[in-house]
Amino acid sequence: MKKFIPTLLTSLLVMSCSQLQADTSSQASAVIADAAAVNAPKNIIMIVGDGMGPAYTSAYRYFHDDPNTDTIEETVFDRHLVGSSSTYPARISGYVTDSAAGATALATATKSYNGAIAVDVNKNPVESVLVWAKKQGKKTGMVVTSQINHATPASYLAHNESRNNYNEIADSFLESADNIDVMLGGGWQYFLRKDVNLVDGFKNKGFQYIDNYGQLNQLTPQKKVLGLFADKGLPWALDDSNKHRLSAMTKAAISQLENEQGYFMLVEASQVDWGGHSNDIASAMAEMDDLAKTLEYLEAYIAKNPNTLVVLTADHSTGGFTIGKDGDYLWQPDVLRSMIMSAETIGKILAKEQIIKANVSKMLNFTITDAEFQALKAAKANAKKSLADYNNASAAVKKQTRKPTIKRAMHLSVNNLIDQRSITGWTTFGHTGVDVPVFAMGKQKELFQGLSDNTEIASKIFQLLGKK
Repeated sequence: MKKFIPTLLTSLLVMSCSQLQADTSSQASAVIADAAAVNAPKNIIMIVGDGMGPAYTSAYRYFHDDPNTDTIEETVFDRHLVGSSSTYPARISGYVTDSAAGATALATATKSYNGAIAVDVNKNPVESVLVWAKKQGKKTGMVVTSQINHATPASYLAHNESRNNYNEIADSFLESADNIDVMLGGGWQYFLRKDVNLVDGFKNKGFQYIDNYGQLNQLTPQKKVLGLFADKGLPWALDDSNKHRLSAMTKAAISQLENEQGYFMLVEASQVDWGGHSNDIASAMAEMDDLAKTLEYLEAYIAKNPNTLVVLTADHSTGGFTIGKDGDYLWQPDVLRSMIMSAETIGKILAKEQIIKANVSKMLNFTITDAEFQALKAAKANAKKSLADYNNASAAVKKQTRKPTIKRAMHLSVNNLIDQRSITGWTTFGHTGVDVPVFAMGKQKELFQGLSDNTEIASKIFQLLGKK
């Protein structure tokens, strides 16, 4: 009994202290939230560099570098790095997220399963910062280089149990049209369908519709906008008519969104991720350059509009991209700087036409070696054989095997050639679970310093928008 009483008293004291600490922490959080709301920026721009792990921003520094100087020039990313973020999804999906769960976390402050579009693990809808901002009287917009109903933008405007339900998500965009003022990206395939013309539906709801970049400068001011510029995602930056189309769309969107109450806008550099999935470093760096130009524009915008916050992070890292490989202490981005078309486009041409050394050199914008020429020819011969073997296989074998294509084989072969020249390494065609960088500039950027979880980024934006 003598031992029991002190132990009991100690336990009660610990419980009391723990409760006091919890109450104090809760009060502190409330004070921080109130302070954030009082000093909230008028405009909030959330940028997602899809797939943009830490190696991508480091690589861009060297890609962007002027080799004629002794110094390595800093980039816009270097100037605004404030911290990092974890990216894991809900426990049910393990430690490596997909874009849907990652976007759901960034948009709604909710951990969910891979594939979830703004629903929790029980498939119940959860509100996004964009929709909440609209309820507070702000205008809202999204600018992406994927189709606008892709995983990341969808998680800010729609709710669906699967990211793959593209038509359902597009339909829900029309149903949620009151929550959005500007949408720019790709997606004709999903909005101009045989079963329904969603574009007409948006027009009936007061949207102006544009379908080419030239019309970005001809918009009716302060009128809602739907802009679709491709069947699915936009062309690679290397292939597009405007290699800085993200920057151009962002400028146009801000012009439409500016108003006395302010705005919330999502911007996504969607195809950094696609470059990672393809292990295509040339395309990835061109997408990074488009994102960098967008950030540089926003630097100047904030200088004139200091009541604006910009936050940039990634939903995850893609490809296991490494700067250097195989023990070589080198990374040589010179060949990447001279690219004039994407490796995918070159691969498509090589799949259709005879491989001629001079033609390949012209497309790559550097002279290939005899060994590289022979490697491309061998890759095409192997691809043809693989396709023939697949076509001659049984139905059971075909069901278990992905049909090979000469186009994909040649794309990967061109990638490999560029990787060998630049000494670029990859570990996967999928995602990895590493932490990703966080960048911020403008009013209340200090809130995003240090290590955060992806859900905390959304929580802080909710706080700035007055939600407790």
